Amino acid sequence: MSKFNWGMRACGVLLLWAGAAVALPAQTTVAPTVTFTTLHSFDYADGYFPDAALIQGTDGAFYGTTSSGGANADGTVFKITPGGTLTTVHTFSGTDGAYPNGGLVQGANGKLYGTTSAGGPNTACVNGGCGTVFTITPSGMLTTLYNFCSQSNCTDGYVPEAELVQGTDGNFYGTTLFGGASSACSNGCGTVFKITPGGTLTTLHSFDGTDGAGPQAGLIQATNGKFYGTTTGGGANGPYGTVFEITPSGKLTTLNSFDGADGSEVDGALVQATDGNFYGTTFEGGANHICGLDNIETCGEVFKMTPSGSLTVFYSFCSQGGLNCTDGEYPAAGLIQGTDGNFYGTTAGGGANRNGNICDYVGCGTAFKITPDGALTTLYNFCSQGDTCTDGAESEGALVQGTSGNFYGTTVYGGTSDNCFTGCGTIFSLSVGLGPFVETQPTVGEVGAAVNILGTNLTGSTKVTFHGTAATFTVKSKSEITTTVPVGATTGIVKVVTDGSTLSSNGPFRVTP
Repeated sequence: MSKFNWGMRACGVLLLWAGAAVALPAQTTVAPTVTFTTLHSFDYADGYFPDAALIQGTDGAFYGTTSSGGANADGTVFKITPGGTLTTVHTFSGTDGAYPNGGLVQGANGKLYGTTSAGGPNTACVNGGCGTVFTITPSGMLTTLYNFCSQSNCTDGYVPEAELVQGTDGNFYGTTLFGGASSACSNGCGTVFKITPGGTLTTLHSFDGTDGAGPQAGLIQATNGKFYGTTTGGGANGPYGTVFEITPSGKLTTLNSFDGADGSEVDGALVQATDGNFYGTTFEGGANHICGLDNIETCGEVFKMTPSGSLTVFYSFCSQGGLNCTDGEYPAAGLIQGTDGNFYGTTAGGGANRNGNICDYVGCGTAFKITPDGALTTLYNFCSQGDTCTDGAESEGALVQGTSGNFYGTTVYGGTSDNCFTGCGTIFSLSVGLGPFVETQPTVGEVGAAVNILGTNLTGSTKVTFHGTAATFTVKSKSEITTTVPVGATTGIVKVVTDGSTLSSNGPFRVTP
């Protein structure tokens, strides 16, 4: 279920802290403008182990998944308002999927799309069901679009653990951890696939070990129209993983094969920054070896990669000295770029706080900010609120910046419920003083293309412009405006004038010919 297993990846400090549950105080260097709020504690009945990122829907609420719990113990889809009111949208039952480890994406039609890593009618896989692709309305009507291992020998792949991405062609793209046409890996080396909104699946690529194995993270579509992704293993240097580029038609190019020193095992998706480069994290690897038993296992890193594949490590975790890795270790999630140009993320281990009952003494994790030149600031240390980690512990999903300017995320453990031995997980918000903005869906289109603009308090909007060119628009709700790309528009920032203020988009809208 989890992106990793702490029992197999125990950190060296386990030997030092065995026998006592200790929660150290939070770092005193956290900026006073940082406000952390626990919005919801899961109680198993409404879900357990939320290990994927949230998304903000057109209604202003956030949607996500728990990979376990719910009425059938197979996971849930949920909705939560920015104020913390949670509604269970769907409880999986096995036959319609189980263990949705990946997050959701909202399609252009307003429906949500996602994957389950198990369940479905095909039971050739060891976890009882090979996984599914599904669509679900915000009100909870679920339709299974595809059941993996529908082809002989699972050449279509199985165990999709990542979120989907909707391409500019309207289709969805994703990865499977196992299966495919290659026999180089005992369970198959995994695949990249395309699936239409109606459920027709095409396998674009089967990994063979030399070009990667075990893609666990989702894809992103870059400004050049190609998709970029990662594998947790394989590559030219052995088991360390790769970064790859793939065209919508399936031509794959390996851009980087990790070698351990420059990282190992990418569990989170990449992000393309405003400078055109890609940024990401590796769960292990890097310069510091203090995290592993016998000083073998390394602590993870942050890297930058150019579109041509030139990779630079610009931060290695556990760089601040001592055995406790107070700056964090094991980043299981990718980064996002905030509206201030900095990158934000989480680590699943390390930080100032240890708790043997919740976090296996490896540290309960952190939320951090890192500048494009590599200066890291710890924004929050999880398990800062008592021995039971009521504020959560071990964040495995990426953060998302809501249109209010605040960040939102999840932890897989902790919270106020004692229905799970280590706590059932939480949803939290993190304010660092950034202001509201608007977001376009999609972020690319031609003149005349329909565009949704998401925001906060949009009811009184009086003007919408695409890089200075005015557009006609309709205010659908306080969180959504519908418009079309106006004649004469060029690539640039979208702005909305509302109630005497001007809200800018969190990235440029790219106008295509």
